[in-house]
Amino acid sequence: MQVTETLNEGLKRGYAITVTAAELDAKVNEKLAEAQPEVEMKGFRKGKVPMPLLKKQFGQRLMGEAMQESIDGAMNQHFEESGDRPALQPEVKMTNEDWKEGDDVHVEMSYEKLPDIPEVDLKALSVERMVAKAGDDEVEEALGNLAETAQDFKARRKGSKAKDGDQVVMDFVGKVDGEAFEGGSAEDYPLVLGSNSFIPGFEEQLVGVKAGEEKEVNVAFPAEYGAENLAGKDAVFSCTIKEVKEPVAAEIDDELAKKFGAEDLAGLKGQISERLEAEYSGAARAVVKRDLLDQLDEAVKFDLPPSLLEAEAKQIAHQLWHEENPDVEGHDHPEIEPTDEHNTLAERRVRLGLLLADIGQKAEVEVSDAEFTQAVMAQARQYPGQERQFFEFVQQNAQMQQQLRAPLFEEKVVDYILELADVTEKTVTKDDLQKAVEALEDE
Repeated sequence: MQVTETLNEGLKRGYAITVTAAELDAKVNEKLAEAQPEVEMKGFRKGKVPMPLLKKQFGQRLMGEAMQESIDGAMNQHFEESGDRPALQPEVKMTNEDWKEGDDVHVEMSYEKLPDIPEVDLKALSVERMVAKAGDDEVEEALGNLAETAQDFKARRKGSKAKDGDQVVMDFVGKVDGEAFEGGSAEDYPLVLGSNSFIPGFEEQLVGVKAGEEKEVNVAFPAEYGAENLAGKDAVFSCTIKEVKEPVAAEIDDELAKKFGAEDLAGLKGQISERLEAEYSGAARAVVKRDLLDQLDEAVKFDLPPSLLEAEAKQIAHQLWHEENPDVEGHDHPEIEPTDEHNTLAERRVRLGLLLADIGQKAEVEVSDAEFTQAVMAQARQYPGQERQFFEFVQQNAQMQQQLRAPLFEEKVVDYILELADVTEKTVTKDDLQKAVEALEDE
């Protein structure tokens, strides 16, 4: 077997591989010898079929396997000896397409190798971590927001008209073609106007009603309504309004705390403080991570595989286009050409991705099975009722597994770098932290 270099330009590599006919023949004979003890053929005892007959019967079929194994073996040996790591799957093609048995096999292999990553003195990096504490004002503000979400309703003054956001307590009977239908009636039903919990157009017609009033509401069931006997039909609901109530924030007391799983108000305040500081910590990490990556991006420069840059730029352009055109859900749209801005961003991402991967590999950073499972569970919660299917999908999809592992690995590498870097802490206000986060979004 011969491997000859045909291209060495930057990170691009090309090789001509020749597998001789004698090597292929030897590989086929080796496979036949392995199979011979188990082969049965009419006229011969098991394992006693002569090799020439075996070769005549099965040689042609084994030749393709022998070719593939020989080429794969030559490639693996080349990568082992050269130390090259291809950026993407190498392109391999047979050049003598008119090959016939007895000929040598000629193959061309080309790829872009991953660059050698220069060492970075991580201890020379210096970053400032912002620390914000949850003050009494922030806790009280959050408490007020919780009270609003846990709002109660109290009766409006007699004769008051219902407004959007009010709760209307009523009896109603719904009819289609003059006949009441199943599920279309209720008594003492509390409906919040503007909640969009009823058929489109229903709640708007109750704005302005008063307690004691009777109101007929005319609506049309949507064409795609779940009950086929009602889909697309016109309906009339006879409503008797019993009460009109206005929303009021819940009292900030121990009872409110219990609604949110705390023993008392002091316990709820403690939970809110912990949650706020966890949010502040997450925001501060985003700021310090960006600072760290900016410094790494400036610290090292090396050649980048053009194929990775092109793929990343196209992905960025495609993603941003969909963000700007949210109405287009599928991918049936013209090809999106990356701009200079996309290419610049792709260069940064690829460089930092390769650098972090190299640092993590040398530091033996790994994502544990427990960490990976936790990430899958977190992702599965986004699909209520379909968690099991999501788990099975991840188990069967190597690409999805990689998508989930990659950010976990990156965060662990960042943690490793921060342990070595010079990190100082600076106490700041919530507003200072917010400005720093907004500055990241503007860049």
